[in-house]
Amino acid sequence: MKPLALLASAGIVIAAPAMAQETKPPQTSGVTAQSPDGSIVLTVTTDNDSRPMWSLTRKGKLLIAPSKLGFILTDGLNMTRGFAIESSDTAKGDDTWEQPWGERRFVKDRYNQVTVRFKQGKTYGTRLMNVTFRLFDNGVGFRYEIPEQPGLKTMKIADETTEFDIVPKGTAWWIPGGEWNRYEQVYQKTPIDAVSTAHTPITMKLEDGTHLSFHEAALVDYAGYWFKRASGQTFRTTLSPSSRGPRVVRDLPFATPWRTVRIADDAEGLVDNDLELNLNEPNKLGDVSWVKPGRYIGIWWGMIRNDWTWAEGPKHGATTERTKQYIDYAAKHKFRGVLVEGWNKGWNGDWFGHGDEFSFTQATPDFDIEAVTKYAAKKGVKLIGHHETGGNIANYEANMDAGFALYQKLGVDTVKTGYVADHGGVIANTDYPGGPVGPVRMEWHDGQRQVEHHLAVVEDAAKHHIAIDAHEPVKDTGLRRTYPNWVSREGARGMEYNAWGKFANGPDHEPTLVYTRMLSGPMDFTPGVLSLEGANGPLASTLAKQLGLYLAIYSPIQMAADFIEQLDKYPREMNFIESVPTDWAESHLIAGEVGDYAIFARKDRNSPRWFVGGVNDATARTVTLKFDFLDAGKSYKASVWKDGEGATYETEARHNIAYDTRTVKKGDTMDVWLAPGGGTAIRLEPR
Repeated sequence: MKPLALLASAGIVIAAPAMAQETKPPQTSGVTAQSPDGSIVLTVTTDNDSRPMWSLTRKGKLLIAPSKLGFILTDGLNMTRGFAIESSDTAKGDDTWEQPWGERRFVKDRYNQVTVRFKQGKTYGTRLMNVTFRLFDNGVGFRYEIPEQPGLKTMKIADETTEFDIVPKGTAWWIPGGEWNRYEQVYQKTPIDAVSTAHTPITMKLEDGTHLSFHEAALVDYAGYWFKRASGQTFRTTLSPSSRGPRVVRDLPFATPWRTVRIADDAEGLVDNDLELNLNEPNKLGDVSWVKPGRYIGIWWGMIRNDWTWAEGPKHGATTERTKQYIDYAAKHKFRGVLVEGWNKGWNGDWFGHGDEFSFTQATPDFDIEAVTKYAAKKGVKLIGHHETGGNIANYEANMDAGFALYQKLGVDTVKTGYVADHGGVIANTDYPGGPVGPVRMEWHDGQRQVEHHLAVVEDAAKHHIAIDAHEPVKDTGLRRTYPNWVSREGARGMEYNAWGKFANGPDHEPTLVYTRMLSGPMDFTPGVLSLEGANGPLASTLAKQLGLYLAIYSPIQMAADFIEQLDKYPREMNFIESVPTDWAESHLIAGEVGDYAIFARKDRNSPRWFVGGVNDATARTVTLKFDFLDAGKSYKASVWKDGEGATYETEARHNIAYDTRTVKKGDTMDVWLAPGGGTAIRLEPR
């Protein structure tokens, strides 16, 4: 295996870190640490069987009862018991750093840290294992750090035994881990003790109102983990499988990803929380001014609905003529890009889960890629490239650099990648990207091999100044901080499901995504289906909700997904979509409850305008919006798009929409009625 690369600290630091370290002598009764405000207290110790344990209290109440730490190995004795605490180090940090793009420009990073050094007894080979805990006022992250040591060169990990013994009762929102359709599932709402095995992030609301989210950060050269219930409300990590037997193979020294727990009093505190970003290394790429957020349209919805095809033939979607039509529309409506899927050879026949015939440089006979990109350049529009792999990373890794080089030559600076295959159906033929070619093996979408693959793609794309939007990806763990060209991902059940069945994504789907999937990072959800029609029935959405999605589901690249002929039927709605930014100076959840509704206020990074909006579930409600976020002493023109009288996703009234214009200032309030399956969008411009 490759050794863990040290990530360069190339990010912008606004305030110098205040780091103080202190080494403590051997501990007999355990190690304690607390968050900067003292509300969260950590205790690390060993139990009567010499197993490493950790626990957490918040505001004086036990939140995580003593929970095990360690590893199960495929060779040699396990690293689960026989440990004693040798020593501990403390540190702290207080920084502010700048994102090149994101939900907010500046991120506060304030924490206390403790590293606990464990050593196994002679019976187990005197092995060493360090665990570093970083405590924030709104959560905690911890990771294993395995140092160089005699007698242990390579760890072959069958699984982790990292536990989370949750004490209070409550409710969980989650999707099953390890199923055939990856992360593309409808969220379940159950008691915590009814969860089986879940993907992360998994969100919980405890009986006292405390909100939790369990996830991970900085997933590099390791397997993603699933959140598996052991018994009652005790959960543990279980790593995604590998064809090699061990789920992770790593040479020493190395560090695992951070295991994270966001902790907040309410939904707002859960969402306005940069825990995972702060646990990632700073920007490794240096100058990333070539990464450009923006809106786009695409030759996509017609294929998803089966009006057009990816394959060549009379219904082929990606033709030169149609692409030029979309480029003209993009230029007219100030869209930065046009996504074109199905432009290349390899789509004929059954490509799902095969992908061996895909070319990333050869176009179909009816698509002139050089002519199209030249035409786009004259119009001030960028082509958004597309690399579908069919899950065949063996073919892609051998050819992706040539594909990126072609795109760079033609001025394409964003590429959507895809891995359409069943979970566990990724085709690989090397141990790691660039390794020696061997027999074909099947891997998992979130296993160690695929985690390595995605990072190799992002690094290679960066050499060509190309940004990556990954579909059928590994989950986001905040690596966009380290690699800012990793601009977006899918990683959840997106808009395309609405093309395939009536109300395929229920009205509570998007209000649940805000508090679950969206806690991990940007999602290419593809909103803007203003017709509200799939191929087999309507969407569980009002017209106003389609606009609210641009505020609720964050991504630095945002699509208007409908046919351009349909978009043209809604000029007042297009006026909002044309104006809504994709890069923000500030973002705040100003009203919402998990799974019910979510309303955001976001400030444009490049102007003094604010935008407010969001989405609702199936229950009609009136929400009072407070404009406390506005600058004092200024008045703003509020242009409002909202659900019209009688609007509901259940009938033709889903298209009922109302408009309003008024003047607001800091401290004002506005009552907004949200229809079943509804939403709202507001543009605020200083007068």
